[in-house]
Amino acid sequence: MKHLIKGALSGLAITAAAGLALPAAPAAAADLKGKNISWMIPFKEGGGSGRWARYVAPLLEKQLGATIQLKFVPGGGSTKGANLYASRARANGLELFGTSGSTQLPFLLGDKRVKYDYAKWRPLLAYATGGVVYISPKLGVKSAAELAKKNPALKYGSQGATSLDLVPLLAFEMLGLNVKAVFGMKGRSAGRKAFMTGETQIDYQTSAAFLSKVTPLVKEGSAVPVMSWGFLDADGNLIRDPTFPDLPHFAEVYEQVKGKKPSGPAFDAWKAFFIAGFPAQKFIVVPKETPADMVKAYQDALKRMFADPEYASTKDKKIGKYAQVTGAEAEVRYKSATYVPPAAKAWVRDWLTTKYNVKF
Repeated sequence: MKHLIKGALSGLAITAAAGLALPAAPAAAADLKGKNISWMIPFKEGGGSGRWARYVAPLLEKQLGATIQLKFVPGGGSTKGANLYASRARANGLELFGTSGSTQLPFLLGDKRVKYDYAKWRPLLAYATGGVVYISPKLGVKSAAELAKKNPALKYGSQGATSLDLVPLLAFEMLGLNVKAVFGMKGRSAGRKAFMTGETQIDYQTSAAFLSKVTPLVKEGSAVPVMSWGFLDADGNLIRDPTFPDLPHFAEVYEQVKGKKPSGPAFDAWKAFFIAGFPAQKFIVVPKETPADMVKAYQDALKRMFADPEYASTKDKKIGKYAQVTGAEAEVRYKSATYVPPAAKAWVRDWLTTKYNVKF
């Protein structure tokens, strides 16, 4: 799997460098000063995507001289908002959409609810994120390995098996945890609230939401973080999440529990969808036909935002220690987030049908 991932990422980089994605933008950038821009987020306000958008929007506004209005459209694990944007967004540069891993994965799996096509969008910004699993202190354990050994019955609030929750659900099964998914959550914020009320005993949040919403629970003793999903190094190896370096990543926990490193089709599939869902998780996109001068205006503004001292001094605390990128780097991440090897896709579809009766 390592050589497949490394080769795929290298190939994507070569493709982008060769200019096969989209024509280069002209030197001139459009002037967006005074413009009103809408940015749709396909989740409720309280989740990681909402946290990310509320952080980025005012900083980007400052660089554009424009007004950005956030519009939250939850439902279908983000497919409702994505379908709405795909059917109604105009290619005028003033209508943005914020995707997430929960938008990518149903598209990659061929979920029948999906009416959108990533090939018809163009990324302006790409952002990686991580994820942290935490459990109730009432379980009486302080690590994922202890949890697997004790193996109590657990409930997990899920947006749906074909959403980004595919990554935790498959991880839980590979670790042998006795987890029952409670489907129907309208976002990870709803999953967190179910945990806080005691309806569920295990949950995960993406980095931004964990930093802002779960860290206070940890400090007051209401939640116990036990592992992260991890991150990728330049060679495609799974390493500890730089935002949570003290937590073991999933493969480390697997080795602690099983006594060997993870391998085989289940891990190959998990890692493929982890890559599509986390190291290249969030994007700001516009319709592909958006004028090049508008695209350049955003790219230039984003570069200025990255250099803004306010951004540099607050980003890590607010949304995590992952670089946001634009331009060619964003194009490469976009391609990696919207592709999984056919064998991994086939294995996961079979597993979802067998485990959760998902019909494709």
